[in-house]
Amino acid sequence: MTGQSNALLESISQRRNRLTPKGRVLGDYVVRFPQKVVFMTTRELAKNCHVSEATVVRFVSQIGFGAYSQFQQALRDYVDTESTLPERLDMTDSQAPESERFRRVIFHEMDNLKQLFKTLDMEVLNRVFPLLKDSHSVFVIGSRIAYMFAYYMGWSLTRIRKNVRILKGSDSTTLDWLNMAHPESLVVIIATSRYPNELLRVAKYTMRLGIRLVLITDSAKSPLIQFSSEALIAPSRFIPFTGSPIAICSLINYISFELANLIGDDVKEHQKALEQHYLENDIFFNLRTTGGEK
Repeated sequence: MTGQSNALLESISQRRNRLTPKGRVLGDYVVRFPQKVVFMTTRELAKNCHVSEATVVRFVSQIGFGAYSQFQQALRDYVDTESTLPERLDMTDSQAPESERFRRVIFHEMDNLKQLFKTLDMEVLNRVFPLLKDSHSVFVIGSRIAYMFAYYMGWSLTRIRKNVRILKGSDSTTLDWLNMAHPESLVVIIATSRYPNELLRVAKYTMRLGIRLVLITDSAKSPLIQFSSEALIAPSRFIPFTGSPIAICSLINYISFELANLIGDDVKEHQKALEQHYLENDIFFNLRTTGGEK
């Protein structure tokens, strides 16, 4: 594992002397093998450390967690942020049959959707909608794999309202656009693990300019949260090899749909103008204008 240990591992190390002998065995194992423990049940962890499941439950409580699932999610956030690409590949079961790997990918995404449904903070979401509706301009920014989400959200918003711009966090002109932005603009940054430093720089600059920032991210441990006005979290329960797109795309889809409902009849007028533009400039294939010719 690369990088510095996070607060969870530091907490275990700091409390080591106050743990029972069996608790210390568990703590040492977690600190040494976080990539293994993140996938273990209480029974599996107990078996590997030669302790009882009750001891595992007590250990989790002693280091500050109300449930094993909370401990495992905190450990997952650390492992996901710190794991390199080769380490991620090692964590995938590439030896399993193809049908089993397919099943796991699908069920992992289904579990992520369930987690989103259970944990999404609707109060935060309801504060985000007026910002998306009433801000002078909206800048949607992503980088690397998160640029895919930013493009999807920005593209969707352009079908709902005017003055939407999609920007790449890796492009230095992004800072130029923000510097010229109307003070009542809104910045939406989408950032997923492993959290590119270029997006951190954009978030810091946005805060320095006094422009409101909405963050869409995949973990409560995201380093960009400290710079945001509002943060929407679409958590991932697993360590993806390259990325886990379904939960964030579903959240974006819902945001777009609900925003259109909130704006109301003005959306129809906006979309009529777009359709006229498409027709006049022959943007999309249309049977009515081609006569069905092949």
